Amino acid sequence: MVNSRIGFYKNHPIGNESYQSYIPHKLPPQPNIDLSKLSLKLEKANQAIGELNAIARNVPNSSLFVYMYIREEALLSSRIEGTQSSFSDLLLFENHQKPDIAIDDVEEVSNYVKALTYGLDQIKATDGLPLSLRLLCDIHGILLQGTRGTSKQPGEFRTTQNWIGGTRPGNALFVPPAPEHLMEYLGDLENFIHNRDLDNLIAIGLVHTQFETIHPFLDGNGRLGRLLITLMLCERDILTEPILYLSLYLKKNHQLYYDLLQRVRTDGCYEVWLEFFLDGIWYSAKQAVSTINQLNLLFEEDLAKIKGLGRMQYSCIKIWEYIKKLPQVTVPSLVKVNDLGMTAPTIRNCLEMLVKEGILIETTGLQRYKIYVYKKYLSALEEGTNTSMFEQSQIIQRVEKRGGIKFPWKVDLRGHVAKIEGIIEISFYVLGQKEFSIANYRRIDTDPDITRDQHLIEEAIFMIAKELKLFNL
Repeated sequence: MVNSRIGFYKNHPIGNESYQSYIPHKLPPQPNIDLSKLSLKLEKANQAIGELNAIARNVPNSSLFVYMYIREEALLSSRIEGTQSSFSDLLLFENHQKPDIAIDDVEEVSNYVKALTYGLDQIKATDGLPLSLRLLCDIHGILLQGTRGTSKQPGEFRTTQNWIGGTRPGNALFVPPAPEHLMEYLGDLENFIHNRDLDNLIAIGLVHTQFETIHPFLDGNGRLGRLLITLMLCERDILTEPILYLSLYLKKNHQLYYDLLQRVRTDGCYEVWLEFFLDGIWYSAKQAVSTINQLNLLFEEDLAKIKGLGRMQYSCIKIWEYIKKLPQVTVPSLVKVNDLGMTAPTIRNCLEMLVKEGILIETTGLQRYKIYVYKKYLSALEEGTNTSMFEQSQIIQRVEKRGGIKFPWKVDLRGHVAKIEGIIEISFYVLGQKEFSIANYRRIDTDPDITRDQHLIEEAIFMIAKELKLFNL
């Protein structure tokens, strides 16, 4: 029996070989989605969103959480694509300070922030663009502006064939529709985006998988597809604030995510995909609630400490409020902040008092050029995105024992000097090749969550240490 949900393949001869592009059926799938299989997960997901909306309405300074959550999503979504950047790198870059990584990487993350913010502003404004193909093209142009994707037709639907996996369409894992079919299926997708016949979360899950199947751009489809989820959640008033993002969930389950997208194409398994998607909504909402509660508690505890500092509390509070948006600072950087209006000695005294109270940490150990970090705050925002410090220390101890070395307090890596606690993020990287060199460092994939790759992570660190001549120090 023919499965009417499965699209069809079109053959394309090229020279001595041919390839087949996939043409999906238009949405909604036929037969209709079996909601009886999804009702419990749908109810759980909607309840979790309701809980998140409630806490977002009542949280003090909700704009801060929106500000940081948009950046967390940008960071995580870009990491799925292999871009290496940290929260502090992004915030430093946005505040016109030099980050510790290649500018291309952090600029791609910054572009994601700009693109998401632009999209949200447009759909909220009375005279803004609706969620449409035109808006998606505008957002795509912002995503790829000034980065490594500038040669990939930013802001324009592709006019050539693309593919996923392999070196060419002929040996690819998946080949999306050929360019001549794009506008027909994109037009149908745009119509479905505005259709309100299905439950909102079901519709959003279907739009995401259809967008990824059409793959309408030469680059940036993954990032834009994930961004589209957030835009639809806000455009349909499911979220009161844009503080729910699936990128961490998709990053943790990236292989299953790709497998289920492919199963929709090959087997028409929409319900299985939607179960996974609804689980992601529930997980992400619960995680957002947990993070907000954790940060509120942290802020309450730290504010109580600051209020016990006597007459210095007022200056310390001003600096503390500023550091919430830039959790890595120096005395010279704060002197330049006009809104603070403080001298270097006052700032230095406040920072040292915040260190003494356990609110900030100083990361260099130097007498001059000190760097102050709101570590507990950053750790809460980055929870789940990195390997825990306990896991990192275990890996490092094994590498040190194997190589007969002791990592120094500071290591020169990626062209900068940083405290070893921060630099041991090299343990997040899994080598995809046998030989290592600094030149190809940035092409190492990130996947701290798969324990079966721990031996590869150890090998990566060992080889990095060897290349940097850290042995026998």
